[in-house]
Amino acid sequence: MVARTLSVALLGMSGAVVEVEAHIADAIPGFQLIGLPDAALSDAKDRVRAAAANDGCALPAKKIVVNLSPASLPKQGSTYDLAIAVAVLAAEGVIAASAIGSVVHLGELSLDGRVRPMQGALPAIVAARAAGYRCFVVPAGNAAEALLVPDVEIVTVASLREALIHHGAVLVPTSVDPLMLPAASVPPPPDGDLADVVGNADAVEALVVAAAGGHHLLMLGPPGAGKTMLAQRLPALLPDLDAEQSLVVTSVSSLAGRPLNGLITRPPLESPHHTSSAAALVGGGSKVIRPGAAARAAHGILFLDEAPEFPSSVLDALRQPLESGTIVIHRASTTAHFPGRFQLVLAANPCPCGQYGAGDVPCTCSPLSRRRYLGRLSGPLLDRVDLQLRVNRVTTSAVRMTDDDLPRTTTASARARVENARAVARARLSGTPWKTNAEVPGAWLRSRPRRLPPATSGPIDRALERGTLTMRGYDRVLRVAWTLADLDAVPTPTPDHVGWALFLRKSVSA
Repeated sequence: MVARTLSVALLGMSGAVVEVEAHIADAIPGFQLIGLPDAALSDAKDRVRAAAANDGCALPAKKIVVNLSPASLPKQGSTYDLAIAVAVLAAEGVIAASAIGSVVHLGELSLDGRVRPMQGALPAIVAARAAGYRCFVVPAGNAAEALLVPDVEIVTVASLREALIHHGAVLVPTSVDPLMLPAASVPPPPDGDLADVVGNADAVEALVVAAAGGHHLLMLGPPGAGKTMLAQRLPALLPDLDAEQSLVVTSVSSLAGRPLNGLITRPPLESPHHTSSAAALVGGGSKVIRPGAAARAAHGILFLDEAPEFPSSVLDALRQPLESGTIVIHRASTTAHFPGRFQLVLAANPCPCGQYGAGDVPCTCSPLSRRRYLGRLSGPLLDRVDLQLRVNRVTTSAVRMTDDDLPRTTTASARARVENARAVARARLSGTPWKTNAEVPGAWLRSRPRRLPPATSGPIDRALERGTLTMRGYDRVLRVAWTLADLDAVPTPTPDHVGWALFLRKSVSA
């Protein structure tokens, strides 16, 4: 007899439904697993046999063949255990084969028969739902994230016996302690307020512009100028994630193996160390492909402090995601896709010693070492960064200013401006696939009726003609100009908006 059930093979954020077929024959006892399993999945033969025996429903002493179809698709991991055990016992007649034919089973079995929670349960269920399946049996430890998916039937089980009883097996129920994931920690409140930033009014305004339009940002300045302080306050300026973005961010977090406590509604912040490899930054793995820091920062902030200390090859791995909004990891046997729509924030010193142009403190670096240091930030990478701002050290007069002398921008007031500007952009972009100005193609902004008159676009037209702006840079200045117009609640950018956008683009080289 042959019995069939379903599971899911995850490839990055996408997944393919796998049919698990079990055949039992009166022959020399054995257990054969076919369909391109990896080493962890090949060990399922012993896990399933031990779990079934210890849970009171031992596998028959017969020839068992389990096929994972499509056979040409590589399968990794141990999350097929529950589907394999259920299919084999259905072929033996413990449960009806018709009861499991359209049910997706997910979970690894422990040797005592309990079902272990898995990484990536949320994206696996979303992928199977997209393929038309609506009934799922998942580990009790994945209940919180499984129940986040709407319009599906979720059955949570703590053991193999519970799963069999749910499908109609005549077994005596037993109480077991379910295996659970570690409890998700409560995220700490935002660290500090934007009002803590003393001086650097241009940098504060550039931070608001970056948040309003979703623009990438480079801050160049000496140590102690406040670059890290500014970057840490950027996530608090961003609005909450919408339903689609929340599902994507939560799915990536599930794939990364992080405990979940419901949908993630705030934009994430990832700040990897400068010793990170390219695989740690964008994702990878020789066997199981995992999301890197850039994917975990989807719809949030990827902050690279001391950016020139990163290897050039690691930084250049971000060039393709910055342009396309998707991270693609190629391996010999498969290709995985992860979301790559994030805001890149770079902080850099002007030279290895950090004192070049900082004031009276002499710089000990030669011109060649300064060029080599900043040369690690390649031209093609910087060309994709919309805002490139020089941040200077705060002077004594700025420190002595009080709130009575010069009111400071608070996080609450800046976030209100950001939300109003994004509402204006959403209204203009309604009916398009884009949500922020940073996502809008330059060709769309340069086409009628959005094309700016020559009197308005004159500064960037001349910069393009002189070769100080590339065509990509021209389009990015246009996007920033539209964001500045949205912040001022005017229908189209003015010459002042275009000039300010060009300054924010060229401040580093000024």
